[in-house]
Amino acid sequence: MQYTKLGNSDLTVSRICMGCMGFGDAGRGQHSWTLDEENSRAVIKRGLDLGINFFDTAIAYQSGTSEQYLGRAIRDFAKRDKVVVATKFLPRTADEIKDGVTGAQHISRMLDKSLQNLGMDYVDLYIYHMWDYNTPLYEIMSALNDAVKAGKVRYIGISNCFAWQLEKANSLAEREGFAKFISVQGHYNLIFREEEREMAQLCREENIAMTPYSPLAGGRLSKPHGETSKRLEQDDYAKFKYDATAEQDGVIIARVEELAKSRGVSMTEISLAWLLGKVTTPVVGATKISHVEGAARAAELILTPEETAYLEEPYIPHRLVGVMAQNTAADAGKKHVWSAGDQKI
Repeated sequence: MQYTKLGNSDLTVSRICMGCMGFGDAGRGQHSWTLDEENSRAVIKRGLDLGINFFDTAIAYQSGTSEQYLGRAIRDFAKRDKVVVATKFLPRTADEIKDGVTGAQHISRMLDKSLQNLGMDYVDLYIYHMWDYNTPLYEIMSALNDAVKAGKVRYIGISNCFAWQLEKANSLAEREGFAKFISVQGHYNLIFREEEREMAQLCREENIAMTPYSPLAGGRLSKPHGETSKRLEQDDYAKFKYDATAEQDGVIIARVEELAKSRGVSMTEISLAWLLGKVTTPVVGATKISHVEGAARAAELILTPEETAYLEEPYIPHRLVGVMAQNTAADAGKKHVWSAGDQKI
């Protein structure tokens, strides 16, 4: 396993981050394909054995049970100071806004609940899961800074935002002497490269770590075009993100398959190797031991410039989907207020 510094921090992380959205009680979330605790522990243990020390979860994943499974596994299989644990908080809900709960109160409550779920005194990286259009930015940044000063959080990150939002937040933090975002977790993979428009350049300029989610496009970049799996069949949100561009994406997927055969490696390894040439560490979800092993092998694979160009050449611009599409609507004045059950990312 290869390691690197996470942006402007002293955190040393594996080039592969294990995404934990696939862990947790399926009866308490939106996904029927998540692993129970026994199987989650086996995947986490294998990741640790392979040198993965960076784990990403969220309070929204299966109503906190992902955090619980991860926390207990880390406690049993690793030393706390040898791993980097990231979790995320959601915006205030409509009920909280109605009841007068401030942004600061909301963040404090969510952080304490996440720490309780994890069974930890602190998290290494606390991530602003998605932009809260109903809470002043100063209130968000001040509350996160308070969490850092209290020792409950080492560093802060952000997810699902535009480059201008990240720059605005960090400029405010610099002006006020607050903690700044050291990482951004956006939607980025070989068949969805819209982060290259502005975000990638900002991160290079400011040494902000890119830790993208969905690096295999919900499994589409890990198997031949048209081949299915339980997740591909049951994950309606992933279908929403990718089905509309399936034909054009299929051209790229075919090239991944072709290159994998010629190199004698898996499609997962090719797809992740491409992304590893662009970002600090992708957040790779795993629901099988083989998923972890393939991701670990990818960290050792280097593509040639010609191979990279071959994979990139068929790409055409994609429309924004998911949270970023909602953000676009919010920018136009259609603010989105989150409900307690709104956990899509």
